[in-house]
Amino acid sequence: MEMMKERFAKLLLGEDMSGGGKGVSSALALSNAITNLAASVFGEQSRLEPMPAETKARWRREIDWLLSVTDHIVEFVPTKQKSKGGLEMEVMTTRQRIDLLMNIPALRKLDAMLLDTLDNFKDQNEFWYVKRDADNDKKENSEQRHGDKWWLPQPKVPPEGLSEVSRKWLQFQKESVNQVLKAAMAINAQILSEMEIPEDYIESLPKNGRASLGDAIYRSITDEYFNPEEFLSTQDLSTEHKILDLKNRIEASIVIWKRKMHNKDRKSSWGPGVSIENRELFEERAETILVIIKQRFPGIPQSTLDISKIQYNRDVGQSVLESYSRILETLAHTVMSRIDDVLYADSLTQNPSLPESKNRLLSYEVMTGPVKFPNAEEEREKLNAMEPPPPMTLSDFMGWHFDQEEMENNLGNKLNSEDEKSMKNPPSVVTGKKYSYLENLGGVRSPTARH
Repeated sequence: MEMMKERFAKLLLGEDMSGGGKGVSSALALSNAITNLAASVFGEQSRLEPMPAETKARWRREIDWLLSVTDHIVEFVPTKQKSKGGLEMEVMTTRQRIDLLMNIPALRKLDAMLLDTLDNFKDQNEFWYVKRDADNDKKENSEQRHGDKWWLPQPKVPPEGLSEVSRKWLQFQKESVNQVLKAAMAINAQILSEMEIPEDYIESLPKNGRASLGDAIYRSITDEYFNPEEFLSTQDLSTEHKILDLKNRIEASIVIWKRKMHNKDRKSSWGPGVSIENRELFEERAETILVIIKQRFPGIPQSTLDISKIQYNRDVGQSVLESYSRILETLAHTVMSRIDDVLYADSLTQNPSLPESKNRLLSYEVMTGPVKFPNAEEEREKLNAMEPPPPMTLSDFMGWHFDQEEMENNLGNKLNSEDEKSMKNPPSVVTGKKYSYLENLGGVRSPTARH
């Protein structure tokens, strides 16, 4: 109780402990609190292993405190009520605001799924971790992964690599986490799109979309024939900074064009030769590029527009949803990165000459396919229709379990030699899945950066 009092006192003061009223808004203070809590809890998740019981209990306790604020964000809805005399009447009652009512349970479910995934790695013994500065790893570190993830322990696998069943099980865990990642991304994108664009951001925009994009990009987008994939292939996306710069330019141009179409921009008007149809076409093309960038590079920091929205947002409910979905997205991305570390170490045993990508941070092969960003409503419906998956340890995946009745009947009996042989030699599973190697800097930054 004392911890909770102290925590909420800081939130009410807007992080200004002097009481001078110079603190941030309640919405931003709550967003920062959720982000900082996640950083302290998940920032040390450098291995594929269950979270310590004490840390997990602290996370669940303190995230419940912060989410409890949303229980008091309500709206009026009409309901029918019968009086003592039997007369039926319609009265207004309160319920939790609809966006919170829909998204908070979904995010809690995603949270539980991620923690369960980490619990699934309990007692696995097919891979292990060594320190980066281990003597027997100096040569490998300097040749293959020099300067990369130096603060993380390095996964190791047996000389012959992982078994086929273990490899298939890791892929299963990775795909499960990928579903969590897509749902969290969809909810986060929806909340950010609903936030108002701050006036400070609008004032910082150039006078037109061409000035924001630059002549070369503007000509490509407004050309008669346009292919977004070909357009991106002509852009320099070799570093995180360059990708973020392109994203910022495109988002700024979309905001400018939308304001012009709704006659909200007084800086300048569209040229007389640009029809309404062309204006909508250019905006659609820019948004398509933006969707591909978000899908292909989910690990890049937040754009200037997103940072501005979070900083100036005054809606407490939206701040909670945005920060909660963002830290779950970060954790899912981290877990996938750790799984890919193990799969990459396994792939090196099969092909020692395998070159390591210079831009693993920018590679993301899981969400390739049709250009469609996850829809929050569709993801919520899938999540609600889906039964919580039972914990799937490696032993469960390999079929090393028995029917409860059979176990009771055979309690105390030893397994026969055939059973022992089948357990030692599980059926091989062939998988031709191509492995990608993701990069993540680990931990959670402040709301000014997604990852």
